[in-house]
Amino acid sequence: MAEVIAQPTMNGSAAAAVLLMLFDEDEAAQILSRLEPEEVRQLGYAMYDVADVQVGEVNMALDRFVSKAKGRTTIGYGAAQHIKGAMHKALGPDRADNMLAKITPPTRSNQLAMLKWMEPKEIAAIIEQEHPQIMAIVLAHLDSTIAGTVLQLLPSEVQDDVVYRVATLGPVSTEALDDLEQLLSASPAQSRGGGTTTQRGGATEAAAIMNNVRKDHEQRIIKALAKRDRAVAQSIEDEMFIFENLLQVADKDLGTLMRSVDNERLVVALKGASEMLRGKILACMSARAAQSIQDEMEERGPMRLAEVMEAQKVIIAEARRMAEAGTIMLGGKGDDYV
Repeated sequence: MAEVIAQPTMNGSAAAAVLLMLFDEDEAAQILSRLEPEEVRQLGYAMYDVADVQVGEVNMALDRFVSKAKGRTTIGYGAAQHIKGAMHKALGPDRADNMLAKITPPTRSNQLAMLKWMEPKEIAAIIEQEHPQIMAIVLAHLDSTIAGTVLQLLPSEVQDDVVYRVATLGPVSTEALDDLEQLLSASPAQSRGGGTTTQRGGATEAAAIMNNVRKDHEQRIIKALAKRDRAVAQSIEDEMFIFENLLQVADKDLGTLMRSVDNERLVVALKGASEMLRGKILACMSARAAQSIQDEMEERGPMRLAEVMEAQKVIIAEARRMAEAGTIMLGGKGDDYV
């Protein structure tokens, strides 16, 4: 009986790289233009790795593509042109164009989108002499990880002001975005578009940025924010560490925290926790205590979300208090040491 040789597996990046190399340059360029920067980087590395691909591996990549494609549609690829064509066929050119003018989302130039392709140092250099409001709009358009790095590269005396403006940004007018795009490019700004606005910023976005800055920067900025507007500072802090973040806390510290929490409040808080966090917390307790908590949770039945959220906030406040006292460590800042 002939020996069956197992075929080596090929990961997604390698398979995608093989497929991309089967296209000509123009076709490959169209595909790459639809990807995010990190995806392009990963795919670029993979293309070099599979430069000497064998025939069997090409077939493997094609089989994988066909298998995946069977469960996919073309929605999202060239959607605007597809919608326009369908409308024209259904309503006729004049009626369709009139309808599309009312329902098509406003489009902008690619200058803001280009931010994601730039290094944090480049972005900081462009905006460091601008008004803090411009800085805030730029940070609100970035991935929170990149925004945190850019924030730390800006002058320290404006950092808290920028975070405050991100937290209170609200809708950004088209005019403001046009001015920003003029800053990012020498090309003329596009049509003003009649005062359209877009929603950016807020305490959640500000907190996401703050979660990506060093601990010493974070403490200084929050302290300055509290002097300026205690409510805004508190709302950002509330968003920075939420109940699910307890997953990042070491078991020993989590056990210490749980011993200081009233069981009645913990039962309520756990009603809104993920299965993973619930299991982690119960595992930090004695078997008897954990079973008691589980039994009471089952007896309670459904509970109001507001009540659950309030119980979680109280526990998080206790966690912060214990962390500030040095009793436990909340973690989550990577390379910071004290």
